[in-house]
Amino acid sequence: MSLSSPSVPRVLPSGIPCWIELTTTDEARAQHFYSNLFGWQYATNRDPATPTRRYSIASLNGVAVGGLYTGARNQPPGWTVHLSVQHTASAAEWVTELGGKVTLGPIAIPHRGSILHAIDASGAPVVFWEPDESWEFGTGVANTFSGADLNVHDGEAADHFYCRLFNYQSHQIGDAETVDYAEWCIEHEPVLYRYVMGREYLPTTPPHWMVYIKVDPAKGTDAVAGQALLHGGTVVIEPYDTPFGRVAILADPDGAVFAIIDHEYIADNVGRAEVDDPYDD
Repeated sequence: MSLSSPSVPRVLPSGIPCWIELTTTDEARAQHFYSNLFGWQYATNRDPATPTRRYSIASLNGVAVGGLYTGARNQPPGWTVHLSVQHTASAAEWVTELGGKVTLGPIAIPHRGSILHAIDASGAPVVFWEPDESWEFGTGVANTFSGADLNVHDGEAADHFYCRLFNYQSHQIGDAETVDYAEWCIEHEPVLYRYVMGREYLPTTPPHWMVYIKVDPAKGTDAVAGQALLHGGTVVIEPYDTPFGRVAILADPDGAVFAIIDHEYIADNVGRAEVDDPYDD
């Protein structure tokens, strides 16, 4: 879906990423950082599902592209993905049936629909969303969501959970031994990716989502990474080439890790790059 078509379809297929969300400890600082990096603007609404009952929606050219809120005191900063469902109540039953755990909801959010927070069978947090028919999520252009990896230790548990829940077809695009990297598809169209963290990650690294933001090719990945440094962020992994584009792993001033990608920069003869541990200082 592009920014020129902001509203979600009347019936959004289940299993489609339909929102991205940042948990932070300092909303003002986070807003300043991402505004400088991606040109996002913000509007703050009441939200019964957050600890502060506040929720900020980021927009680009008037179209909503993500959200952020202040988490609970013991909640680490980080990005997560919301996946569309037809009914959050039914999804809650399936989460339990498939070895996951419901942590919040379902909760109805005015003008947004119903949400369900859970821990999947691999131990990663995830939010399921039954969106209101008027909801919007701008993607497809620079400075918006491009895709996500689910980084886990137990690939079989993740595959079983999500492929049963959403009928994804899982295709191995690594060699399944040195690199266990799967592509989840709906009707042969890639939806998400699942990566089993290798030796480059500490064994204690928790399962997590890696959200990718598309950068403007006129700037490029390297320039945006440098810009992140100027605004208090960190370059966790220096820019590197992949078959999908040029990627860098960044952290915002609060330590929340995310990726940027320039899909138009495709170097010759590159494989999937080794990924360093974003939690290893």
